[in-house]
Amino acid sequence: MTTSSPRSDRDAVHRTARSVFGLSPPGRPAPPWTIREWFNTTRALQLDGLRGKVVVVHAFQMLCPACVHHGLPQAQRVHATFAASEVAVIGLHTVFEHHAAMTPVSLQAFLHEYRIAFPVGVDAPGADARDPIPVTMATYGMQGTPTLLLIDRHGDLRQHAFGAVEDLALGAAIATLIADGD
Repeated sequence: MTTSSPRSDRDAVHRTARSVFGLSPPGRPAPPWTIREWFNTTRALQLDGLRGKVVVVHAFQMLCPACVHHGLPQAQRVHATFAASEVAVIGLHTVFEHHAAMTPVSLQAFLHEYRIAFPVGVDAPGADARDPIPVTMATYGMQGTPTLLLIDRHGDLRQHAFGAVEDLALGAAIATLIADGD
């Protein structure tokens, strides 16, 4: 997001997230991810393998201030708060700028320094070298980072929010999806 000041950036992010955050009706299956590499897991993860759990995906870039100060700490709180048997927290490192600085080696060091314990997938680059948008980011129509995706137990995309989402709103949405679990 480009605006004139950090305060207006933060205010715009909160307005954007508040205006779109709320659960969408079920029925829109979440598209598969296209991941180049995984960290903090011994196996590649796909949505089909996470059925039965609520899936919280935080899309981020390690050089994104809103991701580092809000999105990733929120994902860590979700990971620490909800049982792993009910909720899977996934990080999606989706790089659409500063490609040379955000290598897998840099990401591994970043995840270690910030003590990110949940699985993180690196979004695959697009097929067209002239287009910087990674595959999963394009598939989901993400506007940028941070982006939050909330997927229900059946694999339906229930929320797609760009920007900061309030913790209470996210917690309530996750709890609602857990309670809905049939």
